[in-house]
Amino acid sequence: MDREPTPPSGTPGNGGRPEDRPARLAVGIVGAGRVGTALGVALNRAGHRVVAAAAVSDRSLRQAEARLPGAALGTPQEVVRAADLVLLTVPDDALADLAAGLVATGVPVEGKLVAHTSGRYGVGVLEPITRAGGLPLALHPVMTFTGRPDDVNRLTGIAFGVTAPDPLRPVAEALVLEMGGEPAWIAEDRRPLYHAALATGSNHLVTLVVAAMDLLTRAGVAEPGRMLGPLLGAALDNALRLGIDGLTGPVARGDAGTVADHVAELAQVSPESRAAYVALARLTADRALAAGVLKPEDAERLLEALAD
Repeated sequence: MDREPTPPSGTPGNGGRPEDRPARLAVGIVGAGRVGTALGVALNRAGHRVVAAAAVSDRSLRQAEARLPGAALGTPQEVVRAADLVLLTVPDDALADLAAGLVATGVPVEGKLVAHTSGRYGVGVLEPITRAGGLPLALHPVMTFTGRPDDVNRLTGIAFGVTAPDPLRPVAEALVLEMGGEPAWIAEDRRPLYHAALATGSNHLVTLVVAAMDLLTRAGVAEPGRMLGPLLGAALDNALRLGIDGLTGPVARGDAGTVADHVAELAQVSPESRAAYVALARLTADRALAAGVLKPEDAERLLEALAD
């Protein structure tokens, strides 16, 4: 950056009681889908005002009309012109082109807060906007959004992965707190690792649970979700509280025969699930061995059972 960004007057983070702040923010949302509309509602509730929104799909347009009734629907350029705070809530792969494209159109961004909600990126992806005088923020809500009305309530107490230039940290913190979240500061060069960790824990969890439900259905279980619910809830609680010490099951017991039977059965029923089972069982064995949960001789037998 050519100069340190300066928070504009009237933005959160200027100190004092909320009622003493000079002005609330006019908010614009580019990409008013599930995430954008949820954050927009939260900012409206905090006393800011969503004045404009841009959406592409019919579904997003309907969501914006339903959840942000006071917002004018328009182009991204019109949204930026109308707003003090611009939320770019678009897919990760579209963010860099959007930032560059907005500046290329000549739309004024100087002095405006421009925040994206991508977990993958810090503020570097907004460099074209920063060079043009915009004030960059990365505010990533650590939550899954479905487009349902309860999305807004899910913001209460969740973490936001925040990256911001030092002068804008108070602004970023205030915005997150006003939306009901808790800021967690992530260094610019650690954003990819941070996001990979979240995807591993949440997105892949859905895949594993759906795969387990499918296998139980093939095994003749009529309500696999009902069977898995208590087990998965206890396993998640154990993992979050105890780490690897919460591990149970055949790998933790060193039961290589059982693991070999699993691999053989999955090879017949679901080869793709077999591959995932083998990879995860190897990782589980490695971590359990390193933590002293698994004996070396048991680990050796397990790895033999998992060999291709």
